[in-house]
Formats: sequence, C-alpha cells, structure tokens
Amino acid sequence: MIVAVVQMASGPDKRENIGRAVELANRAADTGASMVALPETFDYRGDASDLTDIAEPLPGSALAPLMAVASQRQIWILAGSVHESDPAGGMPFNTSVLIDPQGGISARYRKIHLFDIAIGDRSVTESAKYQRGDEIAYADVAGIRVGLSICYDMRFPELYRLLADAGADIVCIPSSFTTPTGEAHWEVLVRARAIENQCFVIAPGQAGMGAGGIPTYGNSMIVDPWGRVLARASSCDEQVISAVLDFEEMSRIRHRLPALHNRKLAAIR
Repeated sequence: MIVAVVQMASGPDKRENIGRAVELANRAADTGASMVALPETFDYRGDASDLTDIAEPLPGSALAPLMAVASQRQIWILAGSVHESDPAGGMPFNTSVLIDPQGGISARYRKIHLFDIAIGDRSVTESAKYQRGDEIAYADVAGIRVGLSICYDMRFPELYRLLADAGADIVCIPSSFTTPTGEAHWEVLVRARAIENQCFVIAPGQAGMGAGGIPTYGNSMIVDPWGRVLARASSCDEQVISAVLDFEEMSRIRHRLPALHNRKLAAIR
C-alpha cells in the first residue's frame, strides 16, 4: 500500500484552506497513493472566537470537496480534522474523518485529549473552545485496520494500546504541533507509538504560523512498526511525502518480537 501525507500551512481563510487541501490531495493521489492524509484543522486556523461560526455539521463545506476527490480518484482520504458543530448548540468538536473511495464517511473521531498547556509565556486552552470526544474510532481500509487520533492524543499511550487491541495496523495522528514542543518531542512520540504498538504511524502536520501566533513544527512523518522513518517533510512549507507500507514486514516484526502477545499486565498487583 502506498500512502501519502499532506503537510499544510492553513490560515484564517477557510475557503482558501479547503481549496489548497483539494489541490494537495490531488497532487498526493498522483504519487499512486491509495490513501492520502491531511493534517489537524486543515480547514481553519484563526481566531478562537470564530470557531463556533465556522463549524458545520458533517460533511459540510470542508469535507464535500474531498469526498468528491476520493470518489473521482478512487482513494481513501483522512481529512485530518475539521471543526464539527454540536447539534445541541455547544462548542464545536475537533473531528477527524476517514473518507472512503465511494466518497462516503467510513469513520469519525472526535479528539479526546484537548491541549491545555503553558510553556514559557505562551498558553493554549483547547478545552475553552472545543468539546472533547469520548470514543475511539477505527475502520478497515482494504483489509487493513486504521485507527484514528489527533495531535495531543499522542501523549497518552493508553489510547493507542486500545487501538492496537482493536487490531490497528495503522494509526493516524494528524497534528498541528507547536514548534517548541515539536523540536523536543515530535519524532520521539511518533516513533514510540509505532514501536510499542508494532504498527505504522501516519502523522501529517501543519507548518507555518498557527492560531494565536504560535509557530507549528511541520516535519510530517510516516513511520514503520520498527520505528524507522520511511518519509519525512521539512519544518516549513506545504509538502507531499509518500511511502510504501509493507504489511508482510509488519507481520515479521510482530512474529520476531511478539511484544503485544507477551504483555503480562494482568500479573501486576
């Protein structure tokens, strides 16, 4: 399977962001990829006070053009995440959506772990502008199980073990990782999630200036179950990277080093 990852530098113009996502998804499909992944909040990165206004019920204006691309190009598209409105009128959800080659929604995941941090003189409080999700999500892509997550989730390995226990062969981590945390932690966390769960990790990221004037790290990655980096973008600009995922090699790794099978946490008292 060939997968392609789209790195974007989304801004506050939702229509422009969606247009760029469509253009880059088509460019990614030209690599021969059967699955294309976009980053977190590819639809909008701007003033937090606008989030409720720009959020929409699914599929909405952000997903409809990508659903058309998926159908036209006969590919799977991970729509990294979009702003999904709450039917009850509350704060929006940060929602990742997997689109199938017929242009339908195969899986939806609402971000569980919201980014509430303070580093130096900068702080981010996602819980003040988003609702959190409460369910894991995965889907089967041509016989391969794909688990969904978003950005800050990657710091909580329990989520990925739940996905591994559900049979995930790939986990997706669309992100808008900040540069200060990214320089220290991004590669370590992406590779760790791949190694400990013996699965492929697809991690499309945002580059450029994010919401609130916080720079984002880019460095989108595709990592194999041994922790090898198969493809990596730079820290800036929009880019498309791709790699071949060898599931026979994944099976060999799991057979030679059966860590998932050897787990004995039930014996701990």
